[in-house]
Amino acid sequence: MEPSNVLFIFSDEHDPRYLGANGCDFIRTPNLDQLAAGGTSFDRAYTPCPICVPARASVMTGRYAHETGYWDNCIAYDGRVRSWAHRLQGAGMRVESVGKLHFQNATVPAGFDKQYHPMHITDGVGPIWAAVRDPLPESRGHSPLFDKIGEGLSNYNRYDQATADLAVSWLRERHRHPDEKPWVLNVGLVAPHMPLIVPQRYLDLYPIDTIKLPKLMPQDGYLRHPWIDRKAKFWDHDATLGTDDQRRLAIACYFGLITYLDDQIGRLLRELDATGLAANTLVIYASDHGDNLGARGLWNKDNFYRESVNVPLILRGPGIEAGRRCATNVNLVDLYPTILAATGVPQDQEDKTLPGRSLLDIAREADDPDRVAFSEYHAIGSPSAAFMLARGRYKYHHYVGQAAELFDIEADPDELHDLASSRDHGQVVAEFEARLRSMLSPEAVDRQAKDDQNAFVERNRTSAELALGNVGATPPPEHFDTLQTT
Repeated sequence: MEPSNVLFIFSDEHDPRYLGANGCDFIRTPNLDQLAAGGTSFDRAYTPCPICVPARASVMTGRYAHETGYWDNCIAYDGRVRSWAHRLQGAGMRVESVGKLHFQNATVPAGFDKQYHPMHITDGVGPIWAAVRDPLPESRGHSPLFDKIGEGLSNYNRYDQATADLAVSWLRERHRHPDEKPWVLNVGLVAPHMPLIVPQRYLDLYPIDTIKLPKLMPQDGYLRHPWIDRKAKFWDHDATLGTDDQRRLAIACYFGLITYLDDQIGRLLRELDATGLAANTLVIYASDHGDNLGARGLWNKDNFYRESVNVPLILRGPGIEAGRRCATNVNLVDLYPTILAATGVPQDQEDKTLPGRSLLDIAREADDPDRVAFSEYHAIGSPSAAFMLARGRYKYHHYVGQAAELFDIEADPDELHDLASSRDHGQVVAEFEARLRSMLSPEAVDRQAKDDQNAFVERNRTSAELALGNVGATPPPEHFDTLQTT
């Protein structure tokens, strides 16, 4: 296959169940549906970590958090570990980015030639209080993340609009002045990440009286796993919403933000078609993690239930089969070798030690039920490290110091029934734990993460951020709407 350009569109917090192409009959995603119709969708795609900053570090490096030490939303990618962007940059290719990245800051050597109005963690340290886990405080108190939801135009909405504007201009410029070698443009969009605020025309698409309430609510008698319950009570987002009407409104806003996101993506895809760049451009669409959307009384991400840990992943471009559904387990760490393969950069010895494989190869192969998916969590509100493995019909959650969970995701895709304590599944649990321990020591990784976080907090103990209230989402950069391409 001839080398191609790569347009990598990366959203934030998009649960793949809410895509028309994935069988959701009420969500309005015509542009992503068209992308899927023209390409290959990966039905079992997982994030390496169900929280923003570590997931994005893994996307860049092709390595998991326990390999790199990018544990949480404070210890962010700093260029210390080689990225796919470094590899392409070394091959003399144009590698640029527009929008959200969520690295330490714009000055770290991440491998991008240019970053147009990038969003990075606040002050290079993020929410320092979120790294305080050893011991974990009893509660962070009131969550401000849903104090304001509903109709409006948030700074995130405006930021995504500006990001799409700039990306369209960038593509137009590449058409006018073609490069001799393939280029890569990383486009980081924030929707449907909270705040759950969206213009009224999008909210009107999802009438409140049609919204179903979340499953497995604790107030209805559902008992959460102790690790999950401890984490939920650390920062109780559901308590902020409080009523079923507010829960329905929050869900409707999330759906509206998905359609808002789809509109921005449609602008990029139309520009590719209008300029003729689509013929030689691999388009990748993915998200960094999903969103619980109220299931089990949980909101946002931060766990391994399907709402949080599964991600949308679509490839369209030269050599990609149209309309294919791939059921092999894949992971966002597979993007590193995918981008190298698409642009024609051969793997060197270090690349060959990466855990991922090119999705271009996986897409051409028969489905592999034995490929293992992996994810891990060491961040906000967690009392101990947690790990996930998925293989075949089963998905296993390992919590250091606490009981495991096991789900049959074929018979029980909504993960309503934990089988870990079932006699009939004892051998399955034992096999998963053995496989996990063949990869790493859960206890040693837990200790390393906490030691690194303790040292980080100690280095930044005088920072005003540590004393602030419950800081929510990372703000967009100042004056982002005035910046232009050069």
